[in-house]
Amino acid sequence: MVEVILWGSLSAVAGGKAKHDIEAKDIRELFRKLAEQYPGIEPWIDRGIAVAIDGTIYRDTWSKELPPGAEIFLLPRLAGG
Repeated sequence: MVEVILWGSLSAVAGGKAKHDIEAKDIRELFRKLAEQYPGIEPWIDRGIAVAIDGTIYRDTWSKELPPGAEIFLLPRLAGG
């Protein structure tokens, strides 16, 4: 079980709920379970979400294992220049 915090616009697509406890072994499974529960998050996943696991940011590393008890922040990718 990991604690997932949806940051910014991501919490809005989850009905305003920012904190979630989810059972997932890696980032791919985490994204799949979030999309099942909150279909509105799928376009955000497709555009790219930055994942911070215990303070370290991972990008495009969907097979990264999630340590039990980890604190995970999901942040929408920034666009523009």
